[in-house]
Amino acid sequence: MKVLVLNVGSSTLKCWFQDMPGGKIWTAKKEWKSSENGEALLPGLLRSIGLPGEIEIVGHRIVHGGPKYRESVLVTDEVRVGIAAEEEFAPAHNRLQLAAIDAIGHIVGRGVPQVAVFDTAFHATLAPSAYVYPGPYAWLEQGIRRYGFHGISVQYSTRRAAELLGRPVNASRLIVCHLGNGASVTAVANGKSVDTSMGFTPLEGLMMGTRSGSIDPSIPTYLLRHGTSADELDNILNRQSGLLGVSGFSGDMREILQAISQGNARARLAYDIYAHRLTREIGAMLAVLGGVDAIVFTGGIGENCVPLRQDVCAQLGFAGLKLDAGRNASQDSDQNIAAGGSPVAVLVIRADEDGEIARECQRVISSSSGARQLSNSPAATSST
Repeated sequence: MKVLVLNVGSSTLKCWFQDMPGGKIWTAKKEWKSSENGEALLPGLLRSIGLPGEIEIVGHRIVHGGPKYRESVLVTDEVRVGIAAEEEFAPAHNRLQLAAIDAIGHIVGRGVPQVAVFDTAFHATLAPSAYVYPGPYAWLEQGIRRYGFHGISVQYSTRRAAELLGRPVNASRLIVCHLGNGASVTAVANGKSVDTSMGFTPLEGLMMGTRSGSIDPSIPTYLLRHGTSADELDNILNRQSGLLGVSGFSGDMREILQAISQGNARARLAYDIYAHRLTREIGAMLAVLGGVDAIVFTGGIGENCVPLRQDVCAQLGFAGLKLDAGRNASQDSDQNIAAGGSPVAVLVIRADEDGEIARECQRVISSSSGARQLSNSPAATSST
């Protein structure tokens, strides 16, 4: 099965092609400025990268599936409407990902099915006590609840962790830290998400590159009452906060660490807040799980930030966790960097959202229900 995966971010188009089962055959990446109209640029970008031939299925990362789409599905007109309905809650992603579905449909033709793989789907196992917010119950009836994100990455990390630990997927308690420009922590019990730091939108939870993460809800109210507009507030919390907001110059952890080495006090403060909030969130998930078998670091920061792993794990010594300094400093991924005898493993796992999307495409198409849908779906009978 020849699968093309499209992972569209707020300013990037990443393409990945694989003949399943097997490894990557072809990859491509295009970028544009966040101020540019990505929807208008996508058709031209897709045509310019020299797409491989013989594409049999296209898989898409969709950030927000809302209350309706809790697993991967074949793209139909109804699914398009559902993705569009969640644009308000993932404004930097859903709109562009929907544009990618339409653009690639015109390029590859009517006979190539497309699959939507939702970042929220892995968290469909959350219990009501974890996903219902303690506001008016009417919020839940309006769809205001914790959805969780980074589910594709966490799903892959959960399976890969089981392989590294030599255990079945359903036999471990994991805390998965996906740390990139966006960041989240998820508690996984026996292969299922039981709690996660991101919520109704990808803004809740950890401090991130440019996002504030969780703050006192009275702060936005205060700012609104003192002249900040709703759009300005959204921009502040999503694009002017986090590492960028505190440091004043960058949301990139690599640049933060470099500035710290040069004595920049605000860079040090930004890093310290980031480490503190990550430690606090891991501690919360540890309590939710009632113990942990492994802590997983993945994503660009999780995989590469040696001092962050050291500082965070040092705070978890009460659980018996000990790092091997040499392993922690190595550049190798997919390994246990805990010291011998540590009762808690510390796994560094290279993120593979694209491969996970390809596997989801294969699963959807090979399932009996997927096969029935394939023969009847609009995606298979009309150009998108």
